[in-house]
Amino acid sequence: MLSTLFNAVRQKDIRKKLGWTILLLFIYRIGIHITVPGVNPAALTQMSSNGLLNILNIFSGGGLLNFSLFAMGVSPYVTAQIVVQLLQLDIVPRFVEWSKQGEVGRRKLNQATRWMTIVFAFLQSIGITAGFNSLSAYGLVKQTNNVMSFIVIGSVMTIGTFFAMWLGEMITEKGLGNGVSMIIFAGIISQMPSGLYEIFQENVLHTSGSELITGWVFVAVVIAAIILTVGITTWFYEATRRLQIQYTRSASSYGSEAYLPLKLNVSGVIPVIFASSFISTPQTILFAFQDKYGTAGWYKVAQQIFSLTTLPGAIFYTLLIIVFTYFYAFVQVNPEKLAENLQKQGAYIVNVRPGLETQKFITQLLLRLSFVGALFLGFVALVPLVASDFWGLNEKIGLGGTSLLITIGVTLDLIRQVDGLMQKKNYTGFIQ
Repeated sequence: MLSTLFNAVRQKDIRKKLGWTILLLFIYRIGIHITVPGVNPAALTQMSSNGLLNILNIFSGGGLLNFSLFAMGVSPYVTAQIVVQLLQLDIVPRFVEWSKQGEVGRRKLNQATRWMTIVFAFLQSIGITAGFNSLSAYGLVKQTNNVMSFIVIGSVMTIGTFFAMWLGEMITEKGLGNGVSMIIFAGIISQMPSGLYEIFQENVLHTSGSELITGWVFVAVVIAAIILTVGITTWFYEATRRLQIQYTRSASSYGSEAYLPLKLNVSGVIPVIFASSFISTPQTILFAFQDKYGTAGWYKVAQQIFSLTTLPGAIFYTLLIIVFTYFYAFVQVNPEKLAENLQKQGAYIVNVRPGLETQKFITQLLLRLSFVGALFLGFVALVPLVASDFWGLNEKIGLGGTSLLITIGVTLDLIRQVDGLMQKKNYTGFIQ
């Protein structure tokens, strides 16, 4: 990996893409320190143990604690992407038609996603502002009785989310990696040093005697768990199921062996990002009705389900990861199109008939691979949350599984893209 990065910076095109990525992320990092007018961000410090605040703060790169322009991060954009992709499953005929129109249809779907992002961002920003304002004893909003204050704050945060979405699209187009994932990744990385130091401070610096020994043991266990998780997750992400391919014509031009590689975790880190965003959206909307319906039975049940600090919420979160793993696996690898492309190339999977049989085989294989991938992702995300809920561990540890999965997944995808760009450059140079 290090050699790949070292060789990559020597390529002019890759340096240019890396420069664009750093510049756009730097602009985003500036934005998280610009506080929205009309709020008292110091009021958020007393709610640092709130599960929703922690997960939204991760997705905004620390912008929520400052109640900044990017307080919502790219979470509404991710939610809009989920909705648009779900609507393409024979739910909205127009969206289904657009999904089959190639580049033109993709632009139309992107436009629909942007409009939905504005709606979700405004609803979430109003909900989270009203909810945190009711929880804060000091008052988050300076002029609580003025409805216009909430509208202005919501509008400013919506504009910030739209700008963050644009930065993500620019990173995807001109930089390295998936823009949305890179913004979330940068936010997690920026908070890791302070999070690890906080764990060290609570368990070592502020203890003495026998508690100091216990604290050192705890820190050592946490570090060992992180290293073990990183190693296993990295191996899991790189695990590949290779399908042997045979060509019916011009076989000599393809070599004696050809393989179709399918990742064990076809969906990558996307299910974790989708599930985190999906579970946070209803909770932010519920916050807006806390004063009026806070004691209602249905409200308490909904708050239990859409919270990462409760056992039902952690289980629901894991189920969402499993569902999105299956869903996104078929988005990434369309069995019908794959079978069609193989047939056009005069190729077939060994011991599998071309056409419909190949489609059925790929579908069954994706279901099996997704089963293993979903269980693994769910396990890594669930265990820290359960540990935090049962043993009262630091909230940062409770969210550590999600953060590690996103960090490792985005890093591997970034390395893979850089490696692909280098191979493309070398191949072009060889032809010239």
